[in-house]
Amino acid sequence: RDLDTDEIIGEILEEGQEMLVARGGKHGLGNIHFKSSTNRAPRQSTNGTQGEKRNLSLELIVLADVGLLGMPNAGKSSLIAKMSHARPKVADYPFTTLYPNLGVVNLGQGRSFVIADIPGVIEGAAEGAGLGLQFLKHLSRTRLVLHLVDIAPLDENLNPADEVRQLIAEVEKYGGDLADRERWLVLTKKDLLLDEEFEEKKERLLAELDWKGPVFAVSSVTGEGVDELAQALMRHIESFEEPSEDAEAEDETPYDPTRT
Repeated sequence: RDLDTDEIIGEILEEGQEMLVARGGKHGLGNIHFKSSTNRAPRQSTNGTQGEKRNLSLELIVLADVGLLGMPNAGKSSLIAKMSHARPKVADYPFTTLYPNLGVVNLGQGRSFVIADIPGVIEGAAEGAGLGLQFLKHLSRTRLVLHLVDIAPLDENLNPADEVRQLIAEVEKYGGDLADRERWLVLTKKDLLLDEEFEEKKERLLAELDWKGPVFAVSSVTGEGVDELAQALMRHIESFEEPSEDAEAEDETPYDPTRT
C-alpha cells in the first residue's frame, strides 16, 4: 500500500510471485563504454537517472481455510488446540491470545486444512478497542468463519445472543467483504450444561438470532462434537476444490447412450 496515496499496489499470494512497487533509475555509462581503438583510456562517463521513491506500508495477512471469530474467552484457543497440533496459550482470563495462531487439522489420507485463531473481538474493536481491529484482517482470506459463542457464560446476566449481534456489528463496521463471508455458529463449553439445559439455551439463542445457517455444539474438554465439526469443515473445503484434469477430461467426453 502506498502510504501517501493509500493506493493498494498489489498482493503477494503465491510462492515465487513478484511485484514491482518502485522502478529503479536507468544506469549511467562508465568509461569503458567509450573505449575505442583511438581512445584506449577514456575519461568519460554519464550519470544515471533517479529512480522512483515511494513510502510503502507492508501488511502480512495469514492464509488459512477457516478462521475463528468470537468474544474473549469464547473458547477459540481451546478449540484450535483440540482440533490440531497448535498449542496456543489457554487461560481463564480475557485476551489470553495476543497474536494469530495457525493450526493444521489433519484428518488422514491427505485430507487437511488450516485454521486460524485471532485475539477476541470486543465492542469498539472497529474503532481500535482491544486487539480485534489489528487482527480482523487475518480472516479476510479465509473461506469460512466459525463464530464461537460461549453457551454457558459465568455471568448469568450475559445474553449470548447480544454478544453475537455485537460482534457482527463490529465486523460490519470493519468493512471489506468480511461481513459477507460464510459463517457457521459454534456453541462452545457444552460440557458445562446438562443436556436439557443446553437444548433450552440453544433453541432460545437460535430463535433470538433467527439463525438459519449451520450450527455445531462442541466441548474442547471432552472432545464432544469436535470431530463432527472437523469432518464437516473438510467436506465444505473440498467442495471448493477444482476438479482434477482427469475429471475435466471425462466431462468433455461426448455423451454415448450405449456406455454404462
